[in-house]
Amino acid sequence: MAKWTAADMPDLTGRTAVVTGANSGVGFESALELAAHGAHVVMACRNPDKGAIALEQVRARGSAELAPLDLADLASVRAFAAAHQGPLDVLLNNAGVMAVPRGQTADGFEMQIGTNHLGHFALTGLLLPALLARPGARVVTVSSPAAQMGSIDVDHLESPRRYRRWGAYSQSKLANQLFAYELDRRARAAGVDLVSVAAHPGYAATNLTTGMVGGKPVISQAARLFDRVAGHPASVGALSLLYAATDPSVHGGEYIGPDRMGGFHGHPTRVSPARGAKGEDLARKLWTRSEQLTGVTYAALDG
Repeated sequence: MAKWTAADMPDLTGRTAVVTGANSGVGFESALELAAHGAHVVMACRNPDKGAIALEQVRARGSAELAPLDLADLASVRAFAAAHQGPLDVLLNNAGVMAVPRGQTADGFEMQIGTNHLGHFALTGLLLPALLARPGARVVTVSSPAAQMGSIDVDHLESPRRYRRWGAYSQSKLANQLFAYELDRRARAAGVDLVSVAAHPGYAATNLTTGMVGGKPVISQAARLFDRVAGHPASVGALSLLYAATDPSVHGGEYIGPDRMGGFHGHPTRVSPARGAKGEDLARKLWTRSEQLTGVTYAALDG
């Protein structure tokens, strides 16, 4: 694969994209480029003040609107989906939290699995009719190299018996991959024209690091310094997401990430999923449990 950049994106005029967590980091950079290439971007953001600032910048490049979405609250997810009008070409499931202290979502789920996986599972299912209204619509679910360390405890998915920050994060990122691949399999089995892929940005210097360290001044300063030395800009990290969302060569069931330094840096390429991410039995169990917890089903894919 040649060194793909945002300049290689196709014309997206007439298309609509939803980007979760679009007010900062790779979500913001993705929204910028999608709008610049002609798409109308729905910036789904939890923080309205930060979202408004980001919206102004994205609108300077193209068409965009701001919509409230808190993935840690299923009522908010349902309200967002109910308010969405018209067909949808791209759903970029990007927002997330990383290695935060133990907490709960509004629905009582452990915060990381609840936000990173269950919130996006519910959102995708609720937006499925809008996606199926556009042949070839894409769902891009953002994972992480941390998924390699993940394991899924389906029976205690929403409330782990023992909480470890990184274990919970890795579980949620493995769940993202399992979901992306299972959605692709179900779409194929149902004979619908929907492309589901996973992607990851590598080590992008974003505000996820600040959340990870809990805002402690000394540690936060050290983390920001490490980001500057070891990380690449969010605009580079966003390339894998944008490639997955827009390049005509992308097929369902693929995983896109950077091509250098073990996937931490570089330009988009096809990369190998985490061990166990293609386990179909585990994916089916996770899917069933996710339906039970969120109350969202994918009726259009059930035949």
